[in-house]
Amino acid sequence: MSFKLFELLLQASIYTVTISVVSILIGFAIAILLSGMLLSQRRHLMLPAQIFISFFRGVPLLVQLLLIYNLLPVIGINVPSIVAAIIGLSLCTAAYQAENLRGGFASVPVGLVESAEMVGLSPSQIFRRIKVPIALRLTFPALVNEAILILKASSLVSVVGIVELTRMAQDLAGSTFLPLQLFASAGLIYLAINWIVALAGGLIERRLPGVPR
Repeated sequence: MSFKLFELLLQASIYTVTISVVSILIGFAIAILLSGMLLSQRRHLMLPAQIFISFFRGVPLLVQLLLIYNLLPVIGINVPSIVAAIIGLSLCTAAYQAENLRGGFASVPVGLVESAEMVGLSPSQIFRRIKVPIALRLTFPALVNEAILILKASSLVSVVGIVELTRMAQDLAGSTFLPLQLFASAGLIYLAINWIVALAGGLIERRLPGVPR
């Protein structure tokens, strides 16, 4: 296989990483909101969050992407394929991250929250300054694992017309008749990307402060 073909795969992998990173960050923001709703004592907040998580964890991502891609034009929202792909990945990863964060929030020491209330911190301040950092520390390994899963699952966005790493390998294999070399190269690129993510996650985790007891 020529270097030119490998270069095309590398260029497509940048697309894969970009879509994945944007989706993970948007999903994390949504997940914080969802986890807060899940831990709320108000049913009108808990129920929508439970339905959201049940749907996006229970329906295959491929179906979600196709549904979102075809639904948006029907309701009058015309967006590029990449936006539809990011929306689908973001909502899917938000559901999984929310469940991880819920466990982290539930593990925040009660005494620490009570101490914060005694010194006059508001509920929003306690949430931002105490609960979120501690929950993030407790769930960080699970969040890194979810990021790796989304990077691999991003190969499914090809169904909505995105030429990412897997789609590029398929297109090149069809025109060059070198499927084994191309898919093996794509696999190695995925492996390298996920290895870097896991390594970076481990380094960041060691720098995070410990959880107060």
